[in-house]
Amino acid sequence: MSGNALYFMHDDSLRYRFHADHPFDQQRVVMTNDLLHHAGALRESQIVRPKGTLAEWERWLGLVHRDDYIEAVKRLSDPLPHPEWTSRADTYGLHTEDTPYFAGMHDSACAIVGGSIAACDAVMSGQAAHALHLGGGLHHAFGDKGSGFCVYNDASVAIAWLRKHYGARILYIDTDAHHGDGVQWSFYTDPDVMTYSIHETGKYLFPGTGFVHERGAGEGFGACVNVPLEPYTEDESWLQCFRETIQQVARSFKPDMIVSQHGCDAHALDPLSHMHCSMRIYAEMPRLIHELAYEHCDGRWVALGGGGYEIWQVVPRAWSLLWLEMNEDPLRLLVDKNPLHRLPAQWIAHWSQKSSAPLPDTWLDDVGGWTPMPRRLLIEERNAHVKELALEYVR
Repeated sequence: MSGNALYFMHDDSLRYRFHADHPFDQQRVVMTNDLLHHAGALRESQIVRPKGTLAEWERWLGLVHRDDYIEAVKRLSDPLPHPEWTSRADTYGLHTEDTPYFAGMHDSACAIVGGSIAACDAVMSGQAAHALHLGGGLHHAFGDKGSGFCVYNDASVAIAWLRKHYGARILYIDTDAHHGDGVQWSFYTDPDVMTYSIHETGKYLFPGTGFVHERGAGEGFGACVNVPLEPYTEDESWLQCFRETIQQVARSFKPDMIVSQHGCDAHALDPLSHMHCSMRIYAEMPRLIHELAYEHCDGRWVALGGGGYEIWQVVPRAWSLLWLEMNEDPLRLLVDKNPLHRLPAQWIAHWSQKSSAPLPDTWLDDVGGWTPMPRRLLIEERNAHVKELALEYVR
């Protein structure tokens, strides 16, 4: 292996679990770690387990989150929270079907924030060119409430921490099928944080935002770009829109560092979106971001996890492909030459015992048998129009 990348993980973040039937399942992180180990693509020397304390990470939450919200999260994290707080949980977005409070919520969410800050510090301090923190990417939380499976917004807190400690200009790239609303609104008036999100249009999908006309306000006008795509978008249209818009955004903004969020729920198998992409976009998007990092900010790049709810057939492959790219692993070249390069047999055998669905046996999808979308041309035309509108707002 030849890459200069670090892999951040914190065991406490695996305790971020709402309940057994909730779609947000941290087992996907464990499965990804295991796939990379079986593939020989992750060395123990590259793994960083942040050593910060809960008190340290708590201190930085206030850069984004209101004190009363943090207090509510703490109180609702008790195994048997006081009725005074359970009666107020709705006020803080923590008594919904999507984001219900749970025991240990504060500590596990803090560990996620701490991992993202540590990854950002490692890159900005020069310890590594790139850093990956798959536990992070909880992009829907707001300053005063939880939302969309997200309690604390680790991406926003880490970016605010970078601004405070390094004064760095940050390009935030969100590739989740759901709009990165919490991060966008955190920096909507900040000219030194560019928020970019490509996602399924909010006309049909949570959180119902992320339209082209949302482009920042005040001094931050122009430092927000959204590319909302039509449902059932396929690889070619997604990648064309992403490539052309993000290249122009990076060229115009000139960041000191890139922070990217890699939700992988635009895949055709994901149960919580309506997109029809294959694993191909999860190989090609990291490659482009990698190129932009070296072109514009001396390689400084931190990648976070995010959404992704087909945890057996999609997430481990998508996130492993991200690491292969960040770490410039030789396996990446083998997959380039043969998209149907086989996954490690040991990994398949182990996890097949737990999965109710057959696991894939190749790194990318064999899309030859996929049925083309009947509205493909119309979808592509509408996406091309949105792409042009998005570019009009790039400064």
